Amino acid sequence: MKWISPWRLKKLGILGMNARNREFIGRYNTRSRYPLVDDKLKTKLLTEEFGLATPALRFVVSEQHAISHIEKQLHELDGFAVKPAKGSGGKGILVITGRNGGKFVKASGAEIDIEEIRRHMSNTLAGLYSLGGKPDVVIVEDLIEFDDIFEGYSYEGVPDIRVVVFKGYPVMAMLRLATHASDGKANLHQGAVGVGLDIATGRCLKAVQFGLGVSLHPDTKKPLNEIKVPDWRSMLVLASRCYEMTGLGYIGTDIVLDKSRGPQLLELNARPGLAIQVANGLGLLPRLRHIESLKAGLHKTPEARVDYVMKAFAEAIPEDPAAGPAQKIA
Repeated sequence: MKWISPWRLKKLGILGMNARNREFIGRYNTRSRYPLVDDKLKTKLLTEEFGLATPALRFVVSEQHAISHIEKQLHELDGFAVKPAKGSGGKGILVITGRNGGKFVKASGAEIDIEEIRRHMSNTLAGLYSLGGKPDVVIVEDLIEFDDIFEGYSYEGVPDIRVVVFKGYPVMAMLRLATHASDGKANLHQGAVGVGLDIATGRCLKAVQFGLGVSLHPDTKKPLNEIKVPDWRSMLVLASRCYEMTGLGYIGTDIVLDKSRGPQLLELNARPGLAIQVANGLGLLPRLRHIESLKAGLHKTPEARVDYVMKAFAEAIPEDPAAGPAQKIA
């Protein structure tokens, strides 16, 4: 691990946690709007109201006695995802990809029965996975069938794309790839691979795992520098539209690319983490200050804002994702 001086971090434009909380989250995010993104059910209903693409909501379980009826509700669903409405960091998410007789097949290939699903839902309602351990609600939604272009780039998990949006402008993006170390979850702190993406093209800039540059996926050994996300502009437009939908000025949008339905919004975060800077090898602060300097109302639509940043923040693509500034700020 290489260390770097605070002076060098400042020169690179790295946004720190205190500055993020004070100058961007505190200044641009009205606290009364937080429940819209902290509660996945409210986000889901709001997304459907605004007509944004998102995995379809199948049903909700809000009371313990309702769990006894879920077998009938799951009867016609071969694949589905079970989520806590107020969970964080991927905790409490159960993904079922198929069936084998009377058993349900998880993403890992392990099989469970209906009683295990009932127990998982019961724990969710009790608040086992929620922020602060508060009583929660169970969401059951359609399963994402991730695009073939990501075949071999993720280990037992769906790749997702985090886009940081400031005042409606997408300012930085990364692809998160699950690994064995991350237990199939797209969580960088648990060992997922973060792939910095050029905001103009969706191509790989560089990649990191545990803060250090990598060139191959640690499990599948596929070269990461070949990654280019398709339908990139549509994905950025979807992220940009979340600004009008939530009224929050600084948010993280998590998007997946479904094989048949295209970009789908998974969830939103009013306090997006800062590891995206390591994945990109770039600091957020210069881009945020640039957007702050723009005349209010200059770009009135999500499409106009996306077109602007695709030109303003385009990056040169290095040959090796393990090389470059990512190692310098790790």
